[in-house]
Amino acid sequence: MNIQTQSHQSTYRSLFLLRPDIVFLNHGSFGATPIPVFERYQYWQRELERQPVEFLGRRARDLLSQSRAALAEYLHTQPANLVYVTNATTGLNIIARSLNLTRQDEVLSTDHEYGALDRTWRFLAQKRGFKYINQPLNLPVKNPDQIIANFWAGVSPNTRVIFISHITSPTALILPVQTICKLARRQGILTIVDGAHAPGQIELNLEDLGADFYVGNLHKWLCAPKGSAFIYAHPNVQHLIEPLIVSWGWESETPGESRFVDYLEWSGTRDISAFLTVPDAIHFQQQMGWKELRQSCHQMAAQTRQMIEEVTGQSALYPDSPEWYMQMGTVPLPEKLDSAALQDRLYREFNIEIPVTRWRNRHLIRFSLQIYNDESDILALKKALSVILCKV
Repeated sequence: MNIQTQSHQSTYRSLFLLRPDIVFLNHGSFGATPIPVFERYQYWQRELERQPVEFLGRRARDLLSQSRAALAEYLHTQPANLVYVTNATTGLNIIARSLNLTRQDEVLSTDHEYGALDRTWRFLAQKRGFKYINQPLNLPVKNPDQIIANFWAGVSPNTRVIFISHITSPTALILPVQTICKLARRQGILTIVDGAHAPGQIELNLEDLGADFYVGNLHKWLCAPKGSAFIYAHPNVQHLIEPLIVSWGWESETPGESRFVDYLEWSGTRDISAFLTVPDAIHFQQQMGWKELRQSCHQMAAQTRQMIEEVTGQSALYPDSPEWYMQMGTVPLPEKLDSAALQDRLYREFNIEIPVTRWRNRHLIRFSLQIYNDESDILALKKALSVILCKV
């Protein structure tokens, strides 16, 4: 990384509220909100408190509509196809619980899925009797065709739903979901994409992607406030969705843009400030020239990956290309260690916030690079890993 880039990254750090004593390499878990965006969030919270009845009773519907319109433009879809939810897990629970799956049905997923959603599908499978399958995607991987062939081998005549991550949580792998959605549509299989890590980290065109349902977090890589996410539902499948919480949108006397939005948008009293701040997060990134900054972060991610491989002597799980990962990556660690203990030591002794996990009998370290990171963060991680691992 050149000196000019380092200087720019240090300047960007001042745009965030992150503690200066922490090496923060875990943007992927909960994100971090830039100060200008956070101030707009607080503005909306104050507006709510100034006159709660007016805000929630008279203004909220139009304000949410305007915010969804900005999000729809960003995601290349129509506002009536989107509704805000507080997080991706909630959105995916709404979809999963709405589907009338029976004992004859199968839900095909991968073994790279987020643990909370694996639990969601297993819970429902136990209740309703359908089969939930985690199809192995073997690593290391060299090309997308290998992933598609691996995954499609799990499809059977009983496959009714495909549930798959756009960017996987444990392995930080960008999956070829567009091709998988296209294949599924030909066979009449519903597709549900967990896009928790996608908005803001990679370009998204939901109409081109071709998923029936897509759920994404906005508080991660788009850097919106915590508690902002969305459900996208293609118009052809919106009738399948039922409200997780039945409220005024059910049998609405004043129908809105779509029944889908009516059913889910209002679930009772809540602070909608995070949803209303999403257009400001979009605007902030556009003003900053986010496409170029994202590429700079990918270069740092590539450096981080190479450094970890050199320190650990472990081989990469997938090729070094933005086709496979962008700002977040995962590298194996030596077998003889305790994942939880390593993560604890990195934080307690070196002030480094980074997840270390165990997945499929492998120890993995996942790094997330955002514009507030610079080369000093990578060097701090290198030093810490060198000290700890030499004693393993």
